[in-house]
Amino acid sequence: MTGPTPPRVVVVLAKEPVPGKVKTRLIGALTPDEAAALAQAALADTLEAVGGLPGARRVLALDGRPGPWVPPGFTVVPQVAGGLDRRIAGAFDSVLGPDGGPGPALLVGMDTPQLGPLLPAVDFGDDDAVLGLADDGGYWAVGLRRADPALFHGVPMSEAMTGQAQLKRLRAAGLRVRLLPPLRDVDTVSDAAAVARAAPGTRFARAWAGLAHRRPAGDAPAGDAPKELT
Repeated sequence: MTGPTPPRVVVVLAKEPVPGKVKTRLIGALTPDEAAALAQAALADTLEAVGGLPGARRVLALDGRPGPWVPPGFTVVPQVAGGLDRRIAGAFDSVLGPDGGPGPALLVGMDTPQLGPLLPAVDFGDDDAVLGLADDGGYWAVGLRRADPALFHGVPMSEAMTGQAQLKRLRAAGLRVRLLPPLRDVDTVSDAAAVARAAPGTRFARAWAGLAHRRPAGDAPAGDAPKELT
């Protein structure tokens, strides 16, 4: 047994928080501007949590253009073209490829602003990979020691069985996988309300509370927007 093995690089896979382009499952219950404001708050919480990790290289794999909201200390790289499976694989290639440096690397999304307390405890130990499953059937984090696009290409994304399909793919490749604690992604209005309650000190929770305060009585966000791929 070796000692704790934290990730040497942490990648945040994110979209530029542009109205109409992010958190589209919330649109209907919220306006595009409100949905984008929540997305920007969640991304800010995520970047702050990653920025607070000691000794880790920090990378933002971005779909869109960086702005002043990117904090110091992050290297910004563009996401590759294609579906989410290829964008995840491309992000690992960019940090664990021939010139990317040593692993292990952890990749997280921008939909779990409550992840801050969990990140410092991520430990690969003797395992080859880590995976954090999400309550909706997807996953909020995945980590590898070495990049391998075949671990992601063709894995069905944004479905109720995505997390289990990804776990099966990792194990089928002979990797020892350590499971991280599950988290709830923010995809629907119900998700947003639950995450805000669970992480009341976050920017996301404050942004959610602000939406309720700005709306007339009886018009606070409620219910789930129609589900669609983001």
